[in-house]
Amino acid sequence: MGSCPSVKNILVLDSEGKRVAVKYYSDDWPSLSSKLAFEKAVFTKTQKTGARTEAEIVMFDGHIVVYKFIGDLHLFVTGGEEENELILASVLQGFSDAVGRLLRNNVDKRTALENLDLIFLCLDEVVDGGIVLETDPGVIAEKVSGHGLEGAGSFTEQTISQALATAREHFARSLLK
Repeated sequence: MGSCPSVKNILVLDSEGKRVAVKYYSDDWPSLSSKLAFEKAVFTKTQKTGARTEAEIVMFDGHIVVYKFIGDLHLFVTGGEEENELILASVLQGFSDAVGRLLRNNVDKRTALENLDLIFLCLDEVVDGGIVLETDPGVIAEKVSGHGLEGAGSFTEQTISQALATAREHFARSLLK
């Protein structure tokens, strides 16, 4: 996995360090208690910083943690100590911007909890099994909003057979007019 960027976890915590949405992609924290202890420790270490406008980076317990605060939410992306900080920062930025778009810039704990499905879909679009899939917030938001509409999706996401079937249907309709 040396050349492939990977993420150990993504955490969304509230202003008290409690879980809102978390995803772990590594066995570095094998039990729930070890995960909760890590979350509490990383929250405690970063809570006094002012990471409101830009992401901050900290080395913590053998991991690189990139974090940002939006409203009363604290967002964290963790990678291994050998991971590229810029990639982790772009994962955090893409995720936070996509969430901002989906929640119409009303990013706070209450709205996040009301739209938890969108938050988890964002997490799934950004990272899968620890592998970074997408960091463009527009693409992430489009894919997530497309999940909620059955059969929806942009024309670029259609398979060739779907596109040909659609074209055939439009052609047949134009002939019948």
